[in-house]
Amino acid sequence: MRSLPLPLALTARLTPVAVLACAGWAMTSGPDKTSDSASSGNTSTQQTASQSAGDSPSSSSSSTSATKTYSAAPAPCGSIPAATVKSLVPGAKTAGKEIPSTDTKLRRTCSWNALKGYDYRWLDVSFEIMDTDAAAAKEYKDRVTEKSGGGVVPGLGDSGYSVVNLTTEDKQQTREGVVMAQVSNALVIITYNGSDFETKKAPSTDVINKGAIQAAKAAVTALKGSQ
Repeated sequence: MRSLPLPLALTARLTPVAVLACAGWAMTSGPDKTSDSASSGNTSTQQTASQSAGDSPSSSSSSTSATKTYSAAPAPCGSIPAATVKSLVPGAKTAGKEIPSTDTKLRRTCSWNALKGYDYRWLDVSFEIMDTDAAAAKEYKDRVTEKSGGGVVPGLGDSGYSVVNLTTEDKQQTREGVVMAQVSNALVIITYNGSDFETKKAPSTDVINKGAIQAAKAAVTALKGSQ
């Protein structure tokens, strides 16, 4: 018989060895029931731990939600009494005009403005709802820092602040007052300004400051009554 070429002969000789090796490997690497049981036990333990751990955030979230004082901003145009609007913004429609918001549940603003004779007035009231009291306190502090130069308004929410500034453009003065209040997880922000187009002068600091604080007190009262 003619001998096989070397590669083919070598293959024929190695085939039985490969078969035996595979058989041996199959015997030693078969399923280990002990390992499976341990693995199953570990999986059950992990699932139980995961479920227990999963319960905690849910409970915490429910607790946080339950203690949240304000979940939505109140209707801003109804927050300032008609008599106050007539006093602060003579000639304005007392119903006001709500400014469009991307999320009316978290932020709502109403505006009143009018020109009576040469006397112009503008009033804005905004309500902003934060997730927590701490978040509202931080936002309040940041805004007070941004508008430095004012002073504390005692008895206005948890914290109250007022600042008045004068600007001049083309010889026309405008004086603007901003009052901010933190009430739990909500912020109340009032902007009140005025100009006299005949004299080119602005109302006094006292007039603007007192008017803004008056509106802020009314808005805080409306916020508290909305719950």
